[in-house]
Amino acid sequence: MIELVSHKLCISCNVCVQVCPTNVFDAVPNQPPAIARQQDCQTCFMCEAYCPADALYVAPESHTNVAVNEDELIDRGIMGEYRRTLGWGYGRKNNSEQDMAHRLRLLPRPYQS
Repeated sequence: MIELVSHKLCISCNVCVQVCPTNVFDAVPNQPPAIARQQDCQTCFMCEAYCPADALYVAPESHTNVAVNEDELIDRGIMGEYRRTLGWGYGRKNNSEQDMAHRLRLLPRPYQS
């Protein structure tokens, strides 16, 4: 679930507002976007993946709030970790060949009548 828009790192480009499929963010004039509907977050990581400033933190826990400390996340290099893992951004190695999401198709499906 989206937990943080870093006011220290955000460049107020509102890309997260545009890419969020569940309309979690509200644009705020001359400020970083606000997390307006956190409960609607689907933990898809789209906002974190597209953020050019690595200013977002999405916790992998999808249905519970997680206490976060902005300074600690920045110091530990966790901000934008998903985007870095994908290899998105200037000077980063594209890691798309390591994405195993396609394996989800191979999981057994529950019987449906």
